Amino acid sequence: MSKKRSLIVCCMMAVLLLFCTFLSIACGVKSVGIQSVLGAFVPNGAPELEVHIVLARVPRTVFGVLAGAALGMSGLLMQSITRNPIADPSILGVNTGASLFVVCGIAFFHIQSGNQYIWLAFAGAALTAVLVYGLASVGTGGATPIRLALAGAAASTALQSLVNTVMLPNTQVMDQFRFWQVGSISGASWEDIKLMSPYLTVGFVLAFFLVPSLNTLALGDDVATGLGVNVTAVRGLAALSGVLLCAAVTALAGPISFIGLMVPHLIRALVGPDLKKIMPLSAVCGACVLLISDVLGRIWGRPGELESGIVTALIGGPVFIFIIRKVRVGSL
Repeated sequence: MSKKRSLIVCCMMAVLLLFCTFLSIACGVKSVGIQSVLGAFVPNGAPELEVHIVLARVPRTVFGVLAGAALGMSGLLMQSITRNPIADPSILGVNTGASLFVVCGIAFFHIQSGNQYIWLAFAGAALTAVLVYGLASVGTGGATPIRLALAGAAASTALQSLVNTVMLPNTQVMDQFRFWQVGSISGASWEDIKLMSPYLTVGFVLAFFLVPSLNTLALGDDVATGLGVNVTAVRGLAALSGVLLCAAVTALAGPISFIGLMVPHLIRALVGPDLKKIMPLSAVCGACVLLISDVLGRIWGRPGELESGIVTALIGGPVFIFIIRKVRVGSL
């Protein structure tokens, strides 16, 4: 991959992110123009009503950028450590495990703190990841990509049944979480961003720190071990980073699916297999996908709106089928 092409892709992604950010702030039930978007941040730069609209949408947009970046990188990490082209938090059941623990916390312990949501989501996601990997490792051959996918599907189905079992008898819990389960960033606030930021910071820093080791790991476990990489430690830390990124977003926005599946494949097709390039671009592209999905949900659902989790599923379903048909497991 030439440096010139990589630079072009980086510039395109930066421009796309700016464009998606503008659309997220400008579009909705009441759309505003570019002059009002820019004028909202200077005194008397726009009508008062449009200033309030713009300022109310800014936290939602910032949250969408952070959440999309986290989901994109989480999916990339899971695909890298499992060598599975269809791995992402939703396919492997990690989102569902996080959802189960949050719903149980609300139903049985009456928690209401966002910080408690995140820790419960992290515990649920981590235990689900261990469970799926353990199920896939049973028998000869170890945790192959197809076994991981099957184990993730089985675990996700079972855990979703438990979520429904906990929610359905409790009307209050069901009303509180029926929209959360779909996945949406519509209720995001500055408090949510403040609460999520420390966890995402740890996840992002750890992920970028592991990039050289993950690049070596892509050559195969034996080669990586021969080059001095502690394969078990790298996989464990990468899994910790991916679960932390996924759990923090899921706790506050609900289980938004398919971003972690789509984004790494798109970026890999544009810039090649080097994770030094794929990692930051997956973060940017993930943010763009979530913002665009959120904007499309507002447009398609007028005068209300569709949750962004529904839109990402509509986009991700065909992509998932395409990946299954076209992508070879060994290509990762």
